[in-house]
Amino acid sequence: MKGDPRLIEVLNALLADELAAINQYIVHAEMCEDWGYGKLHEGFERRSIDEMKHAEKLIGRILYLGGTPIVTNLNAIHIGAEVPAQLEYDRAAEEGAIKAYNDAIALAGEVRDYVTRDILTEILKDEDAHMDELEEMIDQIEQMTLPIFLTTQID
Repeated sequence: MKGDPRLIEVLNALLADELAAINQYIVHAEMCEDWGYGKLHEGFERRSIDEMKHAEKLIGRILYLGGTPIVTNLNAIHIGAEVPAQLEYDRAAEEGAIKAYNDAIALAGEVRDYVTRDILTEILKDEDAHMDELEEMIDQIEQMTLPIFLTTQID
C-alpha cells in the first residue's frame, strides 16, 4: 500500500523519538541499578522495553505504507546525573512525545489513514501512562523529600 508521504515522514520522526527514548531510559535504568535502586531500575527498564515495542510498530507501519524506516536518526538524549534530573528529563521527553503523537493522530485522520491513527492512539495511551508514572514519582519526591523517596526504591 502506498501511504501519504507526509504521514510517512511524521512516522519516521516519531521513530527517531522512540529510538532516543529507548536509549535514555535504559541508561537511566542501569544507573539506578548501579546505585542500588532496584525498583527505579525496573520502572525505567520497563519503559525502555515499551519504547522498543513502539519503535517496532512504527517500523512495521512505515514498511506497510511503502516507506523506508530511518533508524539512523536519533534525537537528543538527556542523561540525568541523579534521580530527580533523570525523572525530569524523562518527563520532558514524554511531554514532547505526547504532543507529537497527538499531532500525528490528527494528520492520520486528515489523510484518512484510520489504521495508522489507531496504532498511534494505542502508542499514545502508553506514553500517557509513562507520563503519569513519572509525574507521580516527581510528586512523591516533593512530598516526602528525596532521601525518603529513594529508600522506597531499594529492593
